[in-house]
Amino acid sequence: MIELPTVELPRQRTKPDWLKIQIPGGGEYSKVKKIVRENKLHTICEDGNCPNMAECWGIGTATLMILGNICTRSCSFCAVATGRPTEYDLDEPKRVAEAVKTMKLKHCVITSVNRDELSDKGSGVWAETIRLIKLLNPGTTIETLIPDFKSDWDALKKVADEKPEVISHNMETVKRLYRMVRPQARYERSLEQIKRTKELGIRTKSGIMVGLGETEEEVFEIMDDLLSHGCDVMTIGQYLQPTKLHLKVNNYVTPEQFEHYRMTGMEKGFKIVESGPMVRSSYHAEKHI
Repeated sequence: MIELPTVELPRQRTKPDWLKIQIPGGGEYSKVKKIVRENKLHTICEDGNCPNMAECWGIGTATLMILGNICTRSCSFCAVATGRPTEYDLDEPKRVAEAVKTMKLKHCVITSVNRDELSDKGSGVWAETIRLIKLLNPGTTIETLIPDFKSDWDALKKVADEKPEVISHNMETVKRLYRMVRPQARYERSLEQIKRTKELGIRTKSGIMVGLGETEEEVFEIMDDLLSHGCDVMTIGQYLQPTKLHLKVNNYVTPEQFEHYRMTGMEKGFKIVESGPMVRSSYHAEKHI
């Protein structure tokens, strides 16, 4: 393996020009918004304050979020509301499948909040959603961005048995920062989930945020950990503070450093690495099949 040189770049702490966000608008954007509203659906695009919402909705795509919009966990980076969720909507899988059909999606990404209070961690709704999407949209491929299910491997298998083309589970950050960024998650648990997903014969994917104070060496370390646990696709994007109550940005990573991460990840053995300031989990997801 070719050893790539370590690139040491200055840390930028003021928001740079390359992070300017497009203002939402346009015909396709309005169309997607209308479909989401009419079907009473949630999207991580809105609930997670995704900076790519204008671009994605503008070309007719969205990442739909199931099992409500209240999460049982309190990750310090995430804009999704935390609390005690109400009972989930049993009709939601059907509405999601119908929305995918109305949008005429060739590829769709589904994610969810954590539902740790449910006995099956929400995996039954996950399985039914995938099944109905495939039933109503036989030509549509599916990526599922799932929680860790708190090591409930039967729940993971229930999702995998419906054969989505990609099962993604985000590590979110490097090992040293886990307790600060994801206090109710476990680094090793997430790696184990990726390993078991691969063993079930599904393409695997994970992503991290940078700009939280991690070092370059720690990013390389998580790359090695992901690869050793069977991860095929990795995404790397800039952390952006959603509100004043969330973690502050430690630094803004330059496009040059993102490219260095991409090249290093590909050299290490990932099939695909998406790395850039605006990259998020579902960015260019249709290319990850």
